[in-house]
Amino acid sequence: MTDEELVTIALGLPEATEGSHFGTRDFRVRGKIFMTLPGLDFCVVKLTPDQQQMALATMPGHVAAVPGGWGLKGSTRLFHYAAAPDEIETLVRRAWRNAAPKSMALPED
Repeated sequence: MTDEELVTIALGLPEATEGSHFGTRDFRVRGKIFMTLPGLDFCVVKLTPDQQQMALATMPGHVAAVPGGWGLKGSTRLFHYAAAPDEIETLVRRAWRNAAPKSMALPED
């Protein structure tokens, strides 16, 4: 999946907007970041530590914890060029759900 296809998924979520955080493209819901595009071959999604562990177990070649403290909190690199589209969409939706107010909940994946 290309960056622009990924962006289309992110911006297709309710109230999602694109911005910039320290020169990096980011995607927010009501001001809270749920995904960034810091590298040429990956994005970073905001998962919970439990969600991250599940992703690491089920998609070992397509995800990695962000190094350092952010990774311990669930920030996860998603190598979207190689992962399956349905897996990518699931993780982006989870990241959006983690950042969105509970009143905006999407159905679970």
